[in-house]
Amino acid sequence: MRARTMTLAALTTGVLLLTAACGDAGSSGGTDTSSSGSTAAALATCEPVAGDSLVALEDDLGLQTADNIVPAINAAAIEGDANFIPLLDAVSATLDTETLIGLNKAVDVDRQTSTQVAADYLETKGLAAADMVGGGKTVVVGAANFSESATLAEIYAGALRSAGYDATTQTIGNRDTYAPALQDGTLTMVPEYVGTLTEYLNKQANGADAPALASSDVDATLAELVTLGTAVGLTFGTPAAAQDQNTFAVTTAFADEHQVTTLSELAETCGGLVLGGPPECPERPFCQPGLEETYGLQIAEFTSLDAGGPLTKTALQQGTIALGLVFSSDAALAG
Repeated sequence: MRARTMTLAALTTGVLLLTAACGDAGSSGGTDTSSSGSTAAALATCEPVAGDSLVALEDDLGLQTADNIVPAINAAAIEGDANFIPLLDAVSATLDTETLIGLNKAVDVDRQTSTQVAADYLETKGLAAADMVGGGKTVVVGAANFSESATLAEIYAGALRSAGYDATTQTIGNRDTYAPALQDGTLTMVPEYVGTLTEYLNKQANGADAPALASSDVDATLAELVTLGTAVGLTFGTPAAAQDQNTFAVTTAFADEHQVTTLSELAETCGGLVLGGPPECPERPFCQPGLEETYGLQIAEFTSLDAGGPLTKTALQQGTIALGLVFSSDAALAG
């Protein structure tokens, strides 16, 4: 769907390690051990089921790191401005994951521009400010180089403009490029992701091998982020309910056939699963090892594809794989 260089880059380099030790990936014909240490009973093999519609299974045991959208702000740039963060928070309060999927669909599938989608969203949600409190103050809202970030930047900037700020947007590349610009005040704010930014700042402050501080608990992760951010001159708004994180999808036809909505239900119902995802999935704790250890899923076969991209989604739709790693805000998950 998009070149999601942000969270994915952090994950695929091991930034978002959920635990220091992870088990070996399962293999066909072996027995799987759940997180409780019990040996899983053999289950009937659930073959892939082709279908155009995809659905994400709920990560009900919290395998993935919380990656709620959060405004990251240069603290010095808004010093003394009591109106700036509340304006951003009013936007964030309207964003949940289903809404984010819809915004991404409008851009990535329906081919509208991020600017138009943002304008429509601000009008539909009634997010125009009641008071002109910005006083013409110049602010620059940064965006990463993928469409979701660009759309969010336009929405936040539009809300600020409605309040009298001279707000512009600037797409500035990946996190390694825009984070320094945010810290030095070239950018005023950037729509960020709680868990991913926490680990980015953690590695900067504490080294590449620093234990992970982000977790599936958004409040605990935000507390770590605030501590790390304060040290480099950043402050934050309130996280939105919307998340763009790793998730595991099946076709709607598969979910209906086996009556599963969560990963726990899948683990209780199906064995012999064919999993698809990025090449590093069998070695990453957020991917195959996590599915086997946290949920006790019985993975019979892994197919190397891509990270939430067209290869994985097509393999699901064509019935080549039963379960695939995608992103939770992917337009393909639109109902």
